[in-house]
Parts: sequence; C-alpha cells; structure tokens
Amino acid sequence: MKRIDFLGSNSVGTFIWMRGGGLLITLVMLTACPGSPPPDFPSPPSPTPEQKLIVKGRDLFFKETFNGNGRTCSTCHRAEANFTMDPPQFIATLPDKDPLFVAEFNPDLNENFEKPALMRQFGLVVENLDGFEDLENVFVLRGVLPTLALRTSVESPQGPRLGWSGDGSAREGTLKLFALGAVIQHFPKTLDRDPGVDFRLPTEDELVALEAFQLALGRQEDLQLPLPLKGDRAKQGQEVFLDDTLGKCNICHRNAGANARLGGQDAGNANFNTGVENLPHPGGKQIPPDDGFGTPGDGTFNSIPLVEAADTAPFFHNHAIDTLEGAVAFYNSEAFNNSPSGQTLAGLDPNGIGIQLNPEQVVAVAAFLRVINALENIRWSIELIEGAMGKRFALFGDKDEQLRIANFQISDAMKVLEEGDLHPQARTALSTAFTFIEKVRKNAALMHLTTEAIAQLNNARSDLIRS
Repeated sequence: MKRIDFLGSNSVGTFIWMRGGGLLITLVMLTACPGSPPPDFPSPPSPTPEQKLIVKGRDLFFKETFNGNGRTCSTCHRAEANFTMDPPQFIATLPDKDPLFVAEFNPDLNENFEKPALMRQFGLVVENLDGFEDLENVFVLRGVLPTLALRTSVESPQGPRLGWSGDGSAREGTLKLFALGAVIQHFPKTLDRDPGVDFRLPTEDELVALEAFQLALGRQEDLQLPLPLKGDRAKQGQEVFLDDTLGKCNICHRNAGANARLGGQDAGNANFNTGVENLPHPGGKQIPPDDGFGTPGDGTFNSIPLVEAADTAPFFHNHAIDTLEGAVAFYNSEAFNNSPSGQTLAGLDPNGIGIQLNPEQVVAVAAFLRVINALENIRWSIELIEGAMGKRFALFGDKDEQLRIANFQISDAMKVLEEGDLHPQARTALSTAFTFIEKVRKNAALMHLTTEAIAQLNNARSDLIRS
C-alpha cells in the first residue's frame, strides 16, 4: 500500500495506492498535410461544450506527459493500432528512444519498471496491481487493452470494470480515475513515484476531459444481433455464436460486446476464470502468473468487446494465443471446459455440456467475428472521413490525422477479411477507398476524392451485409 497526498489546481485529497492504473501510456505527433479542402466543402460546425471537453481530453491524451518520464497516454494506446500496441511488428517500427522504451535508456527506471525484452517480443507491460512495496517480485505482465467502445463495455452492477482484471482503476474504479493510476504506474521519472517530483497528478478537470475523449472513441452502442450477413461462413458463425446450447458465446459476450447475461439477469461487464492463465505461454517461464481481480487475486478477468477483437491480436490478457481462430478454439478446449467458467456454462446446459464445436464451426465463428470487425472498421472510417470533410465533429481535429486514422481502419478491414479468405469483392472496394484517401493526403486539392472513398466503403459494406 502506498499513501500519496496531493494538491492540484482542481483536486485535493489523499490517494491510497492499492492497485495499478490502467494501461494508458507515447506521443503520437499529429502532422497536418499542407493545403485546405475546396471551398464547396462545409466549414465544421461549431463545437458543443461536450466536444470542447473531448478536444481538451484529446490533447492531453496525445501530448501531456504530466512532468514525468516522457510518456503520454498514447505511448501504448496508439491511434494507428486501434489504441493498443500490436507486437512485435508494430513495436519493431518504433525508434529506440521512443518513451515506450524508457526503461532501456533511463538508468533510474532500468530495473523493475518494465521487462524490455518481453515488451518488445510480446507487447507486455508491467502492472503493479498489488502495490509498489516489492517491485522485484510483486507484479504482473499484461497486454495493452484497446480503449475503444468503452462507453458500451465497462459498466456492471458492482461498478466499472477496467483493465484486464476489472480492477485496473484507482480508488472507486471509474474510468475518470483510470488515468490517475496510469500516471502513477507508467509515467514516473524514478521508482520513488513521488508526486510533484517524479510526475504531477492530473487535475480533476483533466481527468474529466480524458474520460470524455476515451468515451468518444469507437462504437457508442452495441450491435443488435443477428445481422443480415451475406457470407455463408459468417452466417453460420453467427448462428453458432448466438446458440446458447452450442457456441454459448452470446451468454458472456451479448451482441458480441463485453456484457453478460447470466441466469436470465443482465450482469454487465463481468469477471470470469476461464483457465486461460493456465495455458503455456510463448514466453515460457519468463511470464509470471497473474492472479487477476483483487489483492490477492481471485483468478478472474473481465470480458472485452468482441466486435473489435479480430484486428487486435494477440489475444487474452497475457497474449497467450496469436490467431483469432486459435482464440475461438480455446473456448472449445479442455482448459476452458474444465475451468470454473466452463463448468458454469456446462451447469446452465440441460445436458451438462460445455462448449463442443467441430473445426468447421470454430472457423465459422472466427469468420463471423472477422466480418463484424470489418463492418466496424468501415463504419468508423466513414465517420472519420466525414469529419475531415467538415460534415461532422472531427474527433482528431486535423484533417490529415482524421484521414490517416481512417486509412488504418480501412487497412485493418482488408487484413481481417484477407486472413480469413473472406469477401474478395469487399477487399477490392476497400483497397480502392484506401488509395483514394492516400491521394487526398498527398494533395489536399483532391479532397473531392473523399466522396469517392466513402462510396467504395459503402460498396464494401454491401458485400458483407444486406441493407
């Protein structure tokens, strides 16, 4: 336990450190493309008070180091990587002096702050959820949880579930205070973690703004399944997903989100012991056990949304499985079916059966998840492009940044479909849209091509789902 008394311009009180913050952690520099759109594009509407708050939170998220070691929230939550960090390919593109690697070049942080080799190889960061008293021995290693669709995915009757174990937020566990724990955990100049020396604590106003920005990222509502999908494999996968006697996926991931319905009651975002912690990890004995929720932990971890899952591999809190099909197959395994959660599902089944899918059904469920991921990529990319065109609030402000992130979403849609050998016609339309956006980014006088890009994105969507 660590007691921290603090005084800020808008906050005063005592923070009792019991658990680490979340995984908010570099600075993504936003560089505008020269030029401006043609005069026939509308000027952006005047921002509302809520949008002004989001803009403030956005600037804090990408730029504010809180007088710490150089990290920002976007050090690990990269806009170009679905607000997570995809190892090892993405990490390998970063310069050695990126603040993500501060433990490698800051001598005050070179021991017990991160595990650099495991970070580079597996994308795992250190979390001291059980306090800072024994940094050498008391820690866990977790992947970076994407900060997308948070508005739909963290509430439960017991309070917000944040982090991989549902207790990744300081004090009362709110998203607002998620950033407070993150600064203390990930931003200090030294392991003393002394407020006012090693970092400054966010003010109340800053915490509110950061919360507003994070809540604005991604989907603002859950899907309503079933969807009128066109592809045979994805349709089969949706049927298996929704069948509570077969796939049973919809029990814990209702409408492919993060909320459960157990025993006829809405449980919100819930914690489960699925046995994934018992899987052999590619890192072998280098990866310490993770006790999950609580201090000491009870071995449970909270659900994450599945709509955004396909393009955020590797999977689970410890990145134990590399492929989406492998992640689906895990729930078909003895490891899951023998776990407490697997036994609970079997207990809900009239025949006492857990999840028993054949290989074709596993691939079909993965195809379904790939398609809904691509549909979300398309939805958000259109929204981002329209923001660049001045037709709606530009979440990322700068036109080129709106288009840059839109093209990352388009690229992800192409990737998840290609990996599953799904919908070649949609992939062609997505590729054309990507090309149009890149042309606009290189020459702002071609801004009219954004309309063509949106048309191609709608063509891609029409190949995936009926109107």
